[in-house]
Amino acid sequence: MNLGLLILRLVCGLLIAGHGVQKVSHHLGGAGLEGGTREFHDDGFRGGSLTALAAGAGQIGSGLLLAAGLLTPLAATGAIGVMTVALTVKWHHGLWVQNDGYEYPLFLITTAAVLAATGPGRWSADQPLGLLPYPAWWFAVALVTGVGSGVLTRLLLHRATPAA
Repeated sequence: MNLGLLILRLVCGLLIAGHGVQKVSHHLGGAGLEGGTREFHDDGFRGGSLTALAAGAGQIGSGLLLAAGLLTPLAATGAIGVMTVALTVKWHHGLWVQNDGYEYPLFLITTAAVLAATGPGRWSADQPLGLLPYPAWWFAVALVTGVGSGVLTRLLLHRATPAA
């Protein structure tokens, strides 16, 4: 079980962190902060480079914490939040990723939620810090707070119609 949780944490966390790196730099095929800013602008978000920087930092931070298994419920909350915003952007395309749908954000949300529910496993940074096991109610907190913050971000920062 611990090996499975380690693999799941590493893949999910590093993918989320890598997604954030792409938003704010030219690494991993990213278009730099200007490209991340343009992406958010084209998707109808206010805030310019600050929005892209906040999203990228949230993805990098929550992804790295999740991969390390450090403060796992908090890491899962952040990952769920940023991926919920991504899901809302892709929602109108339907589920499947080949149609630019929300399949990928949904999978990452689900994986982060599972890690909040199960905990990061013994091979995690939480273990030597004596943080394990997390109480089961952390799952509900991470899920509700993550989804809620993602939806609230969408409602507060999204323009009624995308800019031309």
